[in-house]
Amino acid sequence: MVKVHDIAYVRLAAPDLDAQEQFLTDFGMVRAARTASALYMRGTDAHHHLHITEQGPARFVGLGYSLASEDDLAAAAQLPGASAIEQIDEPGGGRRVWLREPNGYRIELVHGIATPAPLPVPPSSMNIGTDRSARVGVAKRLAKGPSHVKRLGHCVLVSPNPRATFDWFHRNLGFLESDIFYAGARDRQVAIFGRVDRGAEFVDHHVILCAGGERAGLNHLGFEVHDVDDLLLGHDHLRRCERYQHVWGIGRHLSGSHVFDYWMDPSQRIHEHWTDTDTLDAAGEPNWHPIEELRSQWGDPAPLTFIKHVSA
Repeated sequence: MVKVHDIAYVRLAAPDLDAQEQFLTDFGMVRAARTASALYMRGTDAHHHLHITEQGPARFVGLGYSLASEDDLAAAAQLPGASAIEQIDEPGGGRRVWLREPNGYRIELVHGIATPAPLPVPPSSMNIGTDRSARVGVAKRLAKGPSHVKRLGHCVLVSPNPRATFDWFHRNLGFLESDIFYAGARDRQVAIFGRVDRGAEFVDHHVILCAGGERAGLNHLGFEVHDVDDLLLGHDHLRRCERYQHVWGIGRHLSGSHVFDYWMDPSQRIHEHWTDTDTLDAAGEPNWHPIEELRSQWGDPAPLTFIKHVSA
C-alpha cells in the first residue's frame, strides 16, 4: 500500500478548449500552460496545475494524486496493475506511475511536478461573533470578479459498487473512511467519504466520495476558494456571465460541513466552489449515517440534476 499525500489534479477531455478555458477562468482559475492538445489551469496555491483538459470528445479521464517522496513513487510502481515509473511529458514535468481503479478510470501517482510561487489574493477579514477586532476602522469593499480557486480538494466518483471502489482506494492509496452512509441496513453502503492518511496531521474531511449509481462516472469536482465572501463573489460573477448553468447552492453540507456552490462546465461536468471544511487526523473513527442524513444543514435540497448526474 502507498499513502498518497493529497489530490493533485483532474484530467478531463473536451471538444472546445477555448470554451473550457473561458469557463475555468470565470470559475476562478488561471492558465498555467496550453499546448496544441491540452489546457492546464492552476489555482492560487503553489501547484503548477490542478485541472487538465485534453482536446477530444467530452469525457472524464482520471485523477492525479501527489506522493511525498521518491521512495513512495518506487513503492507505487509495485502496486498491482501499476505502470513503471515514467517521466511526465507535460508542462510542469515530474515523474509518475499510473494504474486503473475498478471502474476503469486512470489514476496517476505523481512526484516532482514544478511548484511555482503562490498567486496573490486580496486580503480579507471579518468582524464576526465575539471577535470584532479583525478589521478596525476600515470599511470592507470587495472587488467584483471571479472567485480565487486555491486548489482541488475532492472528487465524487459514482459506481454500481461504491464499497468495492472505496476498498480499492483504501488498499492501494491508503484512504481512510470518514463518513459511511447506508440504505436500510449497514451492509447496504451507498456512500463512503474518505480522506488521506497523514498520521497526526489534520486533513480535509474527504478527498473522495464513492457514491452508488447505476453506471460509473464522475459526479463532481470540489475546488476550495479562500472564504465565504470569495465564494459569494464567484457565484455573483458566474450568474452575471449569463452563459453557465447553476446546479445547486449556496448551502452548507452536513458531511464535511463546508459551504458549497455548484456549476456546470460547457461539457456538462459539475464543478464546485467550497470553503470551511471539517478536518480529521488518522485517529478519527468513521461515522455511520442512514442515507436520509446525506443532506445540507441549510440551503435548498439537492436537485435531481445533481443527485443523478454522472459524467462518464
